[in-house]
Amino acid sequence: MKLNTVIVTLLAVLTTLTLGCAQDGAGPDVNSEPTGDLEITMSSKVGTTIQPNPQEIHFGELTMLTDGGENAEAYFSFASDKLVFQSTRKPYACDQIFTMNLDGSDQQLVSTGTGRTTCAYYYPEDDWIVYASTHEGGTACPPNPDHSRGYVWPLYPEYDLYLARPDGSEISKLTTTPGYDAEATVSPTGDRVVFTSMRDGDLDIYSMNLDGTDVVRLTDEIGYDGGPFYSPDGTKIIYRGRHPEDPEEIADYQALLAENLIRPSRLEIWVMDADGSNQRQITDLGVAAFAPFFHPAGEKIIFSSNHGDPSGREFQLFMVDLDGENLEQITFSDGFDGFPMFAPDGETFVFCSNRNNTKDGETNVFVTKWKD
Repeated sequence: MKLNTVIVTLLAVLTTLTLGCAQDGAGPDVNSEPTGDLEITMSSKVGTTIQPNPQEIHFGELTMLTDGGENAEAYFSFASDKLVFQSTRKPYACDQIFTMNLDGSDQQLVSTGTGRTTCAYYYPEDDWIVYASTHEGGTACPPNPDHSRGYVWPLYPEYDLYLARPDGSEISKLTTTPGYDAEATVSPTGDRVVFTSMRDGDLDIYSMNLDGTDVVRLTDEIGYDGGPFYSPDGTKIIYRGRHPEDPEEIADYQALLAENLIRPSRLEIWVMDADGSNQRQITDLGVAAFAPFFHPAGEKIIFSSNHGDPSGREFQLFMVDLDGENLEQITFSDGFDGFPMFAPDGETFVFCSNRNNTKDGETNVFVTKWKD
């Protein structure tokens, strides 16, 4: 991926959607074994504040929580006092799971430090963390996909869901079916986990109990459904989806899927009831829309998209009503803004961005107070 900086950033961050961030701009060997002790450098930028773009009227001061590498998918604890996130940083060649305080301090490794990880989320009481990992399939990072067929995401079949204590101890396996299992999040009501799986031959959304029992398939239309999040009251699920209808598109989708690949250039935002009923499409942008999350009031969705950029390289945050009306652009920063989340307190807001980087192409975590 030795392209210009913007394209490198785009490919690296988009890869995060299913398998974690790609390697940082230094380009470490993704097949190398992790070596050495945990290296977390608390640079002078961690914990500092910057002002948002004047057009970003919903943001207060932004606090920068990471500085360096590729940091993404930062999600709040139920107590709203911690974040769990994934990061590619030395000495690790690909994503591992970490926790930190809301000022960026006390960054701690949760995952094993081997394989590749993605999509971590706190359990109720903040006593467990669920995340996806390939570590049982091998200690090295799985290889990046061959982009000779265009921009594709790998769907590593070694991914399974695991539970661990916040300090990384007492790790146990939640899923054992062959194929990709990842993208897990937890209902605010604290009773169900929703995730994406290929266990039935397509990329669909499932839910299960916190202990991995009572697995229920929620989507079954041909195409990709993934990245699910519950509404604040746990009654709805928001997700990203693409359901090809043209025979050639279906054939391309299924051929790639047989090789554990997917083409993500066109995704729309969807919503359904928590039991899988009442599935309906919210956006119709014809571009990449992903990482949706509910506004605390439950009537709006915030998400990331390259909508409005003819080059397709600029990703901003947008907000839209559940009926697809009143699309509003939220961020106005060059490069990438994505992975938005409101804390359970309904006031604190976190997202990931290329802004204020020490090095071009890095993605960092920012937190702020939301202004309606």
